[in-house]
Amino acid sequence: MNYDKIQEIIEVCPNLPLFENNSDLKREYSREWQKYLKHKRNVYEHIDDKSIDANMVSEANWILRNKYVSCESFGVNAKAGDICFIDFGQAYVNETGYQHFGLIMNFCKSKALVIPMTSNSTQYHRALDEENPDGRIHLMRIGKVPGLNKPSVLFMNDMKFINSSRIIDVKAHINVNSSLFKMIQKRMVKIMFG
Repeated sequence: MNYDKIQEIIEVCPNLPLFENNSDLKREYSREWQKYLKHKRNVYEHIDDKSIDANMVSEANWILRNKYVSCESFGVNAKAGDICFIDFGQAYVNETGYQHFGLIMNFCKSKALVIPMTSNSTQYHRALDEENPDGRIHLMRIGKVPGLNKPSVLFMNDMKFINSSRIIDVKAHINVNSSLFKMIQKRMVKIMFG
């Protein structure tokens, strides 16, 4: 098991405003994390190796963020059209989980309607569009958006409202008045209502 990522989070977190000028709270935080990790070792022995790191990072994010109402508490000012790095948390089969990119479609109060996405080439080639009329309707190609390294595809059937405190960082943007964003909205409606 790779503890480097979790250790990095453990070290960064005491620098949050919550711990400012409170060394006792920082020490307590560190002690509690070490206790927590000791107890979780038994659970992690039953999780497949490729999911352990992502699961630990999700748990660390949840512990830090679960009491906040929005990503603004962490200095992230996301808006509709933003492509963000998001921690979706644990997932069942065929759901997006852990840390992935997602497109923000809208906000309602402190929740964001997001569509998870991937740059996985297999999923990209399976997506329905003019070039692939026999593709899968729940996969929508958005191409290579400026700010991202690869062409991406949206998982339309996995759109969901999330607490925006799950948003870690904004990576790119699609203008909400663009034809691409409008096409995504149309596909959303088609997926939701047939």
